[in-house]
Amino acid sequence: MNGYIDCHCHISSGDFDQDLEEVIESSKKAGLLAILAVAEHCGEFEKIIELSKRFPGFIFPCLGVHPVQEVSPEKQRGATPQDLDAALPIIEKYKDQLVAIGEIGLDFTPRFVSGHDDKDKQRQVLIRQVEIAKQLDLPVNVHSRSAGRPTIHLLKELGVERALLHAFDGKPSVALEGVKAGYFFSIPPSIIRSEQVRNEPQNIRVSAEFVAKVKGVSLERVMEATTQNALRLFPKLKTAIRL
Repeated sequence: MNGYIDCHCHISSGDFDQDLEEVIESSKKAGLLAILAVAEHCGEFEKIIELSKRFPGFIFPCLGVHPVQEVSPEKQRGATPQDLDAALPIIEKYKDQLVAIGEIGLDFTPRFVSGHDDKDKQRQVLIRQVEIAKQLDLPVNVHSRSAGRPTIHLLKELGVERALLHAFDGKPSVALEGVKAGYFFSIPPSIIRSEQVRNEPQNIRVSAEFVAKVKGVSLERVMEATTQNALRLFPKLKTAIRL
């Protein structure tokens, strides 16, 4: 398989507004076949849909409410059911265009949660979004910072069969629980120390080269395996991209 699929990208970030065309072109030159654009809050849903129409067959939309919501550039808090309530009508509007529900999950970083109540609200938001994914027969794109074990346990409890755990930071034993459940794990370029100030899709090669080195296989083998994994997890891609 001659190409990569970026399964988790915040291409709707304002950081890309000034040079988006160049970023997309660079990613294609680096061998990318597709980008899955994930959301953090409902305020960027329409932008993600617009980008998927602007770059058809290359940018694919995933809508969901992230477990951490921004109050201001200096302050963030855990997601609440009210955050999801605002997002639901937009998800319903574009449900047929989505390839996954995400970015969803749990984030128990102390500065974002102050106790059991905050964690419970995040769980409620995740549970409801998993239910939506099931109703739409879509996989979930999952965030689990400082909450690896509770995230995987909750996904299993809810009967989730198709999930991508993004930048998983839990223990290897917990990750293996996810593997046994059939979940996939993405490996971001931050797996190596880097002086880069901004990540972008073309850097997927950094991850692939690291995986190839660790496993002692060719870069082409990593490309083939990861792309096949992406197509298995996100079946809507199969008929939408040129292979």
